[in-house]
Amino acid sequence: MKQIQIPVQITEVEDPAELSSQEQELIAFSRNMTEKAYAPYSGFFVGAALLLENGEIVKGSNQENAAYPSGLCAERVAVFSASANFPGVRIKTIAISARSQKNKFDHPVSPCGACRQVLLEYEFNQKEPIRLLLSGISGKIYMVEKVRDLLPLSFTADDLG
Repeated sequence: MKQIQIPVQITEVEDPAELSSQEQELIAFSRNMTEKAYAPYSGFFVGAALLLENGEIVKGSNQENAAYPSGLCAERVAVFSASANFPGVRIKTIAISARSQKNKFDHPVSPCGACRQVLLEYEFNQKEPIRLLLSGISGKIYMVEKVRDLLPLSFTADDLG
């Protein structure tokens, strides 16, 4: 038996001014999108903004439903909208932010497992990493260079044979 370690590298950014102006804009858009989320049940509001290689910015927010499985996360709203409106255009960066009615949310939020898998599918298909910028409504930001870092034991089309 052998134990292995799978390293994950995340850059912590204390001051948004350390980011490029484009990345700062994406964070601002994602934080603003938390205001547009429909989350009357969880009180957990998530916003996403992604930058496409053609310069377009596509935004999304989580959309809940009384029948819980019928809702959709902000990340998937943004990615599916980008794919529908700009088919074949690569995603360069996605910023994801969250806020909560229940407590102060000043730390980075990470995508759920389903969103990680969807983002990985897009990264795999475009054969180019998607950078993630993760934040709360304020505070530090985590920068992750590729989705695969959040899902190291991933399942892709290659596994289907």
